[in-house]
Amino acid sequence: MKVLVVGSGGREHAIVWKLSQSQRIDKIYCAPGNGGISEYAECLPIGVLDTEGIIKACKDKNIELVVVAPDDPLANGMVNELERAGIRAFGPTQEAALIESSKSFSKNLMKKYNIPTAEFEIFDDMNTALNYIENQKYPLVVKADGLALGKGVIICENKDEAQNAIINIMDQKQFGEAGNTIVIEEFLTGPEISILAFTDGNTIVPMVSSQDHKRALDGDKGLNTGGMGAFSPSQFYTEDMAEFCMDNIFLPTIDAMNKEGRSFKGVLYFGLIITQAGPKVLEYNARFGDPETQVVLPRLNSDLLDIMDAVIDGQLHKLNIQWDDSACICVIMASGGYPQDYQKGFRITGLETIKDKEGIFVFHAGTKKVGNEYYTNGGRVLGITTMGENLNEARDKAYKQISAIHFDGAYYRSDIGKK
Repeated sequence: MKVLVVGSGGREHAIVWKLSQSQRIDKIYCAPGNGGISEYAECLPIGVLDTEGIIKACKDKNIELVVVAPDDPLANGMVNELERAGIRAFGPTQEAALIESSKSFSKNLMKKYNIPTAEFEIFDDMNTALNYIENQKYPLVVKADGLALGKGVIICENKDEAQNAIINIMDQKQFGEAGNTIVIEEFLTGPEISILAFTDGNTIVPMVSSQDHKRALDGDKGLNTGGMGAFSPSQFYTEDMAEFCMDNIFLPTIDAMNKEGRSFKGVLYFGLIITQAGPKVLEYNARFGDPETQVVLPRLNSDLLDIMDAVIDGQLHKLNIQWDDSACICVIMASGGYPQDYQKGFRITGLETIKDKEGIFVFHAGTKKVGNEYYTNGGRVLGITTMGENLNEARDKAYKQISAIHFDGAYYRSDIGKK
């Protein structure tokens, strides 16, 4: 069969790579894809929000399944439109994707159905929000309600920082329309863990645990980014904790979405924090996380296409999904200046030195291929991903590989996997 993956980052490269291992797939397309993805898929010059273009490509090329990976097309209803056009699609509908695209919706959902999360208040008026922070404990967290490329969460250490955050988001439109409404919530402390889960709206099957590093600089300093690296498994996520989360977070969330008439099919991402009072939900994502996908999918031993079909058909309960016991780590090599201003178009060298090595993968996040050469084409450029018997072995292997790869302005964190 023919499959199309929508997206252009490291997450999509990992998905395409894993799908390429399925014996049932004859050809993979990716729209718009990137330099690295072009090794496994035919890249189509169609934007991730061009639903009409995606549908036309499916009809022209007899594509039977579309995997919608990024948040924006899910929030805009691409799955709904594909289904209306008679095309199988993997991912939640627009109604279900609201669990990510509106933080106020997800917070109210958790409150209504007693799913553990931080205490919060929601504001759509700036002055009311400014008055509210006058008598709050610090630090506290200010969040833009809508999608903001993973950067719409601001931790405020004092009242001045909170005022600036509110004004920048609501008045200066730092995140555009995503900041018309904001959520202000208590600051929770503890290890943060990412659990991605396959769900067909009734059955939910968590994947192996992972943790990511959001801050740009070593020691979790600097600005928030889309993610500077990740590793799997988390040392904090015990079997007892997994059982607690299944009973108190995962299943209740699926049940809550069904009761709200927003049945969720696809990958649901639980951003958890392990507090002294137990695990709580920091956020939901309505799709594979990035860069968590890059460390979770290499550990998947089962056929990803089989899983996607089971999710779409409501047959997930029939599968026994298998995982590798190895540890996996992904270190992001980024463009100098990211997550703010950065330049593109620098030639990348050294990739050939690690091609086809066992347990070593380079997932391209922002690259362009010209002839046989790769050039930088984004903020996050490459995800150097390695597997090992344990996390230390995987870390050592990753940083050894990084030393062989070069492009002007490249930077990366040296402490990925040290949480």
